[in-house]
Amino acid sequence: QVQLVESGGGLVQPGGSLRLSCAASGSILNFYRMAWYRQAPGNQRELVGIATRGGTTNVSASVKGRFTISRDNGQNTMYLQMNSLKPEDTAVYFCNAKAYVGDITEEYWGQGTQVTVSS
Repeated sequence: QVQLVESGGGLVQPGGSLRLSCAASGSILNFYRMAWYRQAPGNQRELVGIATRGGTTNVSASVKGRFTISRDNGQNTMYLQMNSLKPEDTAVYFCNAKAYVGDITEEYWGQGTQVTVSS
């Protein structure tokens, strides 16, 4: 059973920084794609950014220049470095991973970590 556990959320003032971690129970090399999503109250879950097994990373336009995604295959962990945080970044942040299992794609989610940006 694959488990993804997020950590690093919390309360931060506007302009501050946080680093989220997503630790997997097994090797993240099994995942061809990992991603961060977020969901604010009353909103749909939105994609924040992705990190592929091949090393490609990308973030959404709303966070470009402020957020950075990285993967540490040795630590089986994905990170989301968030700088210059804004109140509109307040949301629950979820880790997501996809893996090929035979002929199908399995998708996994973490439980989420709350990020609150407020003065």
